[in-house]
Amino acid sequence: MQRSDLELVLAVRDHGSLAAAARSLDVAPPVVTKRLAALEARLAQRLFQRTTRRVSPTAEGETVCARAVDLLQGFTALEAELQERKSEPTGLIRLAATFGFGRLWLGPALAQFQERYPRIDIQLQLTEQLPDLALEGFDGAIWLWSARGPQAAQQVSRRLASNQRVLVAAPAYLQKHGEPGDLQDLPKHVCLIVRENGNATRQRFDIWPLHRDPDKAAELVRVRGPLSSNSGELVRDWCLEGRGIMLRSLWDIAPLLASGQLVRVLPEWSMPDADIHWLAPYRADVPRRIRLLIDFLLLQFHSAPWKSSRPYAASY
Repeated sequence: MQRSDLELVLAVRDHGSLAAAARSLDVAPPVVTKRLAALEARLAQRLFQRTTRRVSPTAEGETVCARAVDLLQGFTALEAELQERKSEPTGLIRLAATFGFGRLWLGPALAQFQERYPRIDIQLQLTEQLPDLALEGFDGAIWLWSARGPQAAQQVSRRLASNQRVLVAAPAYLQKHGEPGDLQDLPKHVCLIVRENGNATRQRFDIWPLHRDPDKAAELVRVRGPLSSNSGELVRDWCLEGRGIMLRSLWDIAPLLASGQLVRVLPEWSMPDADIHWLAPYRADVPRRIRLLIDFLLLQFHSAPWKSSRPYAASY
């Protein structure tokens, strides 16, 4: 069957007569009669019952019409996709991301993407609270965990890169206090605590679930220290000043490890719970500009570039 055959049977079904179908197809009525007869002969099936008042589909005709709708929609979608590929991508992309990752890693990547596709505009909103993406009109978010809670059922989540939180300290702290020999020594040291949600939750931020093997249960370690804040950047500054041991994402401190300003502590232990994800409201047809952005970010981050900087050996 050809596309014109599918359009013919739907026109006959929808208009209820061969003459009306001919008018909708802009052909002479005898043409419709002849084409329909030829199609039925080729299929060896009667597709329509004809009376003096109306033409109605048979059971076989209904089956053909139902499949014709799906096939024609497929033709239309394919043509639209091919046409879209011929044209330069254009339009607006509205994104949300956390302040730290957005500024340090996502911002430079988006600038490169926009340079590659100059007719695409990007609006990036940095925030510490994941917005309701669909309600607030965002195309997606680059976030440090996958969709959770009630929003998860309405969102698409895709991991862009692996990441982990690691224990670090400044050489000055380690020179003064020494390095913990094992996990049991950690509570004896001064630790710097990030309280990411302030006082909004009852989460115990002074209990660090640390893994040596991600496939095994975490060891819960209760740490102590006189300094804590809801600002990870401030806690990082304290750590650089030698005021304690910090648990922080690799993407945030990779340059500091590479320069030797920070040193890994108990490097076999980490908190592997902070992968980078693409979150987006579910939509049946994802615009090409969004697909291009996702592919670009996967290429940029799939190797976790923040892990390529090997930590310097301690020199305290």
